[in-house]
Amino acid sequence: MSQNNLAKIASFLAKHHVLTLATSDGLKLSACNLFYAYDLQKTSFVVASSDETEHIKNTSKNPSVAGTVVLETKTVGKIEGVQFRGEFSESEDDELKKLYFKTFPYALAMNPKLWQIKINYFKLTDNTLGFGKKIIWKASSL
Repeated sequence: MSQNNLAKIASFLAKHHVLTLATSDGLKLSACNLFYAYDLQKTSFVVASSDETEHIKNTSKNPSVAGTVVLETKTVGKIEGVQFRGEFSESEDDELKKLYFKTFPYALAMNPKLWQIKINYFKLTDNTLGFGKKIIWKASSL
């Protein structure tokens, strides 16, 4: 659960830009894909989405979310992917907003609402380190 493990996860996340997010309001489930920027220091994703979407409606009732970021490949030895859990909230963090618009400058024209996913659990599967190699990180509060 070291910072070294978190750095390995962040290195994988830096190579990608789309996450799959799963949400629930307690009854209905929703899954969607979102562009993200990741902040290692805040252990958080920042994403853009509209209040009218099913996943945002769900998070207003249940802020606990889960998701994935994967490298799509059929080559078993190259399989890499991250599973995560966290808490979803409207982003009030100016640094996260700057990071998102630095990553996706064209999004500024759309003036999107930004959201933070504060991560409390990561599991990285990385077959490039050996078949089925898993690296787990949990927030110290868990």
